[in-house]
Amino acid sequence: MIKQYQHIQIGYLMITVYTLGILFIAWLMAIYGFNWIAFVVLIILGVCLVLFATLTVVIDEDVLEIRFGPGVIRKKFPLKDIESCRVVKNPWYYGWGIRLTPHGWLYNVSGFHAVEIKMKTGKKYRIGTDVPNDLEKTIKQSIEMRQSDSV
Repeated sequence: MIKQYQHIQIGYLMITVYTLGILFIAWLMAIYGFNWIAFVVLIILGVCLVLFATLTVVIDEDVLEIRFGPGVIRKKFPLKDIESCRVVKNPWYYGWGIRLTPHGWLYNVSGFHAVEIKMKTGKKYRIGTDVPNDLEKTIKQSIEMRQSDSV
């Protein structure tokens, strides 16, 4: 497997929000004592911090893959199934994380820029990135290389 592209986007705002939430709940527990509900929320925030702090995009010979955090949550898109891609800007209310939008599934950890990929089936996906032009260029080159190899 030869990597043509790899980029890790760090969700600084998400890290900050989750960390502040963890610290706040820990502070409340320190003042008021142990509480099971607060403890469960603390664990959930900690898991979210680990899972959604970063988004890694990797393109190799055959696949565009996205991975949140350590890679427990991931999605693969075979390059042969991608019809086209384009840079898009998401409205603020689409949020971050994994969301279903009117334009298909959105995978994002920070910012509003994304690359929308359109599959040959017609389905669309948006991959959030802080370097949308680089990602778009690499996807297009990868698609073209696959098409020229199959001819």
